[in-house]
Amino acid sequence: MQRFNLRKLNEPEVREQYQIEITNTFAALENVNDDEDVNRTWENIKENIQTSAKESLDVHELKQNKPWFDEECLVILDQRKWVKMQWIQDPSQSNVDILNNVRRQVSRHFRDKKKAYLRDKIEEFETNTKIQNIMDLYRGINYFKKGYQPKFNTVKVEKRDLVAASHSIVARWRKYFSQLFNVHGVKDVRQAEIHTAELLEPDPSAAEVELAIEKLNSHKSPGIDQIPAELIKAGGRTICLEIHKLITSI
Repeated sequence: MQRFNLRKLNEPEVREQYQIEITNTFAALENVNDDEDVNRTWENIKENIQTSAKESLDVHELKQNKPWFDEECLVILDQRKWVKMQWIQDPSQSNVDILNNVRRQVSRHFRDKKKAYLRDKIEEFETNTKIQNIMDLYRGINYFKKGYQPKFNTVKVEKRDLVAASHSIVARWRKYFSQLFNVHGVKDVRQAEIHTAELLEPDPSAAEVELAIEKLNSHKSPGIDQIPAELIKAGGRTICLEIHKLITSI
């Protein structure tokens, strides 16, 4: 799944460029007809939104465990490995002294990198405080407060106790799904006659669809379509009209 940098949508220039891309990509779509496949129509809408996001937004980089670790750190690590190999091949006093000096340099370099990263993060916190960017401020603070979080592979049993052994976990899941799917005593389900009511509500208007899109919650994980709500909300009038035609066709 591609994670787009949705924060760039807050910039007016990027938001306008994204809406232009949306309008251009949807210009090739034909009007939705009653006999047209609605699944194919939705696939076209989804693909056009993703394509427009790729053209306008950057892909969000995954968070690293050590964000301050860069290419320069890799180079100095390789240097330490090379010096260590020289010491292994020739454990003389001179090679020992060289290895100790390089180790001290590497440790000093890493400390300076980490301190510089922390200074930049503190300045970022101050900037978010001044511009009242509360979400990013608390997200950064919580990241530093939590620190390293080890992962535990445990599950709960019937008595709410935790088990960590691999065979116990497998046995617990086997028992859970056995109870979940093997339902006993279910009577035969017979098809019942269903009476449908007459149509009481008219088709939704474009204004109702636009209002529903505006009420979508931001900063939430996307669904199976892998489209965040921010991309739909930032699409403007074009996405509202296309989704309204799709809903009306359905």
